[in-house]
Amino acid sequence: MLINSMNRCLKMSRLSRVYGAVALSLALLINGGQVKAQDSSAGADGGSAAATPASGGGGDAEKGKTLFTNNCAQCHSVTDEKVVGPGLKGIEDRAPSRDWLHKWIQNSSALIASGDAYANQVFNANGKVQMSSFPNLSNADIDGILAYIDQANKPAAPTGGGDGTTTPAPSGGGSGAASGPSELFTFVLVALLVVMLLVLGVLLVIVTILSKAVTPTAEGVQPKSSFGQRLKEGLSSTFNNPTLRSIIIWLFLFVAVKETLDGAYGIGIQQGYAPKQPIAYSHKLHAGQYKIDCNYCHTGAQKGKNATIPAANICMNCHGVIKKESPEIQKIYTAIEQNRPIEWIRVHNLPDLAYFNHAQHVNVGNVQCQTCHGEIEKMEVVEQRSSLTMGWCIDCHRRTEVNTKDNAYYDKLVALHKKESKEPLKVANIGGLECSKCHY
Repeated sequence: MLINSMNRCLKMSRLSRVYGAVALSLALLINGGQVKAQDSSAGADGGSAAATPASGGGGDAEKGKTLFTNNCAQCHSVTDEKVVGPGLKGIEDRAPSRDWLHKWIQNSSALIASGDAYANQVFNANGKVQMSSFPNLSNADIDGILAYIDQANKPAAPTGGGDGTTTPAPSGGGSGAASGPSELFTFVLVALLVVMLLVLGVLLVIVTILSKAVTPTAEGVQPKSSFGQRLKEGLSSTFNNPTLRSIIIWLFLFVAVKETLDGAYGIGIQQGYAPKQPIAYSHKLHAGQYKIDCNYCHTGAQKGKNATIPAANICMNCHGVIKKESPEIQKIYTAIEQNRPIEWIRVHNLPDLAYFNHAQHVNVGNVQCQTCHGEIEKMEVVEQRSSLTMGWCIDCHRRTEVNTKDNAYYDKLVALHKKESKEPLKVANIGGLECSKCHY
């Protein structure tokens, strides 16, 4: 009996080492997956190709794109689709000459008043809606816009592979750094732990059954018992095993503490919040398909602390002419007739103790809207994509380089910074981590 007990202890010791190896391999597998995911995301963020400004037809298409977005995109598309005015695809083929286009864009009213036949034909064909004049645009600016329209309607050239095949060029996409614990990772971790416990339990049952099967009784006769009875005895001895009970208790405590901490860190965070608005406004349609600049509606983003909620008059700049019969547009008409504001529901909220200035980030820091709000041009319903926590803001200040080019305000700061560090000047180096900057 003493020898049998020693054999069982030896087997349990070996089995414990096997369990330890399984647990260690599981931990390495999980950590390795996290490191691999981080490396992949870092590679995705780091691999960006620089675009070369294209020009055609005597104009700078890259400059023309900016001019088109700021001046033309509210009423025209670069394709043949009509927005407020006609689509501009093939505009040079339809117009009498490029010189005529210069005159039409700079002062359409004067060209119509002069009796120009084609100008009056265009004016009448579009319901006699007067086109805005742009006397501030030079002939070179207009040539750039025309070059951009021509470039936008050319088919995308495929990129050649090393084996002679052609593959479409990959499209770049911004990726926001995830803040807070991953729900998928927590689910996978718990699932793996449950599977490991089941495997351990089955192994213990098998070992117990086999050890009893080969252990002789005091009379040296093999005990006769059914498999069900032996299985029941094995399960009973397994769950009475103090080692297994300790593992289950510690795992339960680990999961409970982790879920409690995750819930505590999530208090006040509205990431993913996407309320239903009183009017079904699609950013995907307006900012995405029609390329309307964010600052056209949110007029305060470049001027002050708040981006401002668009007034109904801004909507009427376009919808006073198009889609007037739409039920959603009729809600705007009703609000104007009743002289009451549209009760939009705010999506992005910061606590009163935090100060944030849009103009400082957009106008001075050249921060794009997508950096904080996500790919807003792809959202049918706007939602809060970033966590907007203090840690998220501080991390951005630590990573973001200050744009000091052609700005004499930073010259001395850059000179002092270069004496102490070879790293680029970042927001954190100019007071971006000071408490009083955001909490006053």
